[in-house]
Order: sequence, then structure tokens, then C-alpha cells
Amino acid sequence: MNMIQMQAAKQSMSEWLSHPQELGKAPSKIECVGTFDLHEMKYYLFKYKNGMFGKWLLGVCGGFEGDSTEHCGHVFSEMEEYDERTAVEKATEMVEMIRAYWMEEAARAEEREKAARGSFVGFVLLSENRWDKTQLIKNLTEDWDLEVANEEGGEDNLIFSIGDAMVSVALMPAPIPNQEAEENAKNNYMWPEAFETAKSHKAHLMVAVLGKDADLYERGKLFVKTVASCCKQDATLGVYASGTVFQPSFYKEFAQMMKEGQMPVYNWIWFQLYQGEKGVCAYTYGMKLFGKDEMEVLDVDAPPAEVQNFLYSIAAYVLEYDVVLKDGETIGFTAEDKHSIVRSEGVSLPGMTLKVSY
Repeated sequence: MNMIQMQAAKQSMSEWLSHPQELGKAPSKIECVGTFDLHEMKYYLFKYKNGMFGKWLLGVCGGFEGDSTEHCGHVFSEMEEYDERTAVEKATEMVEMIRAYWMEEAARAEEREKAARGSFVGFVLLSENRWDKTQLIKNLTEDWDLEVANEEGGEDNLIFSIGDAMVSVALMPAPIPNQEAEENAKNNYMWPEAFETAKSHKAHLMVAVLGKDADLYERGKLFVKTVASCCKQDATLGVYASGTVFQPSFYKEFAQMMKEGQMPVYNWIWFQLYQGEKGVCAYTYGMKLFGKDEMEVLDVDAPPAEVQNFLYSIAAYVLEYDVVLKDGETIGFTAEDKHSIVRSEGVSLPGMTLKVSY
């Protein structure tokens, strides 16, 4: 028996039992009573007591590969009485149940990620419940040479197609519910008035670009072009997209990069900065739209602007060349410039993210 591995399993078992939804405290006694192998992984059997004079109960912890002390999170107990004759059988059933649950969760997460890919939807916040549909059509033509032909929709809607993509702009005569825009506006550290501005909106335009057969990046560009033209509406206050509220002038300015043959990365991706316990931290918000992992830089001793530019450079490279960064790889912009990549549970974001060393 690998004693270091066993101690790691014992500690995990005790911590799991201490959770308020389980025993709510550490077991009064806990002993390792054996091991078994399942799906090429090692599992440890435990018997434990809730109280000093209580019965021995069965628990299992494992999912260890080789001699590693890191396991896959299979820790469980149904708090049934420990029986040496059936312990391995019962523990195996518990592991299979947990494994099936997490496989289903992983499948659902994958489906959610697929659904998020290419979901170009954003909101243009308005000071009043009005818009000029004719002006928007004119701006789309003058700004981006987009021919709005076979236009559909009523007074409050504009629907048209560009190639295989369909664009929809709809006037919604109310603020975005649940103060969602206001809360996300707090993320914009570059616009001090973002929260108060978002708070004042009375209506909004919902902009969406659809079409699974259209090129993903072309859909993304079409979305930015449409939103940028919406920013020329007299009542426009801000743009709620990519996890923040953009200032209209900011959004329009960076959309112009497309006229120079560049991707509108700053319109697609929000680069959030914050102060961590040990230094400057940053993360991306929006990479999932392109089927990419979000990225994080953690606890860096450098000026915030440099950290933001560093993360922007990597994100722009990934998007421009449609690169998939993987766990354990390195990335750099010269032969000597190497930054390690670790894919793990997100620190600032839910789900898995790529941690890039600075």
C-alpha cells in the first residue's frame, strides 16, 4: 500500500465527511481497511465512526493514477454500516455511480460549450425607448458597405441576411432585467461612469447574428459591425457584451480595426484586470464564443497595462491563427520567450481555464 497516497485519501475522506451536507464534522475515528483497482485507478476503502460509540460506516476515496497523490475526486459514502464481506462490492457500486454522474455532467458541460460557440448576442443600452431603423440601415451601408437587402421585420425589428448569416436587431422597450447590465458594468475599470450610465438605461436593442453554416469569424465580424453602427443611434448609452458594458466610443474605435484587415479582438474579448493577494491578475471573457478556453494570468509583479497587453497578444494570436492551446505546452513570441500553459479549474471564472505564466 502506498502510504503517502493512502494518507492523501484519508484526508480527502475526512474533509468530505466534514462538509455540512454530510456528517458536518470530522469522523471520530477513521481507518483504511484496504484497496481495490477499478478502471486502471487505485481506490482506498475506509471505515469510520460518526461518534465514539457508533457503528463503523463505509466510505471510499480514490481515482489515483500510478503513485500520484492527486485523485479524480471520487469520494463518497452512503453512511451504511461497514461489512468486511461486502465492502469492496459496495464501494465499487458507489464509485460507478459517482463516475456515471460526472460523465453525464461532463457531457452536459460539453453541450453547453458547443451551444455557446458562435452565440453572438449583445445589447445596446438606450436612454429612451426609441431608435431610428432607417438610420441604422444607412450606417450599415456607409460604414461597412453592407447591403441590407430583403429586409424583414416590423417597426421595432430589423432582420436581414448577409451570405449564410442572418442579422437580427430588435428594440426592447424596457431595461435588461435583474440589473444584469448594471452589475456587469462594474467590470469596466476603464470607464468610471459605466455603472451609473448603465443604471440609467430605459430600453435596449438586442443584436444577434445567427447562421451555423456561416464562417464563425465572419459572423463575429458581422456582429461587431452591426453593433458599432447601432452605437451611432442618438439614444445609445453603452454596449453590454462579453461580460461588461463598453463605452460606445471605445466600441466604435476598435471596430475600425477591421478596415485595416485586423480582427476586432477588443470588441470580442474583455480583458479583466484585478489585484490578487500576490500581484496583478487578469482573465479573458469571450474566448468561448470561438470554441477556445478562457485564459488567466495570476499574481504577476508587473504594471497592469503590461499584463493586459500580454494577455491580449496571446488571445489575438490564438484567434488569428485558430490555435488550440493545450495543457503542458508553452507559448512565446521569440525562440527564447516561453510561457507555460496549465489547464485547470478556473480561479476567476467557472469551468476549466488556461493559466499562462507571465
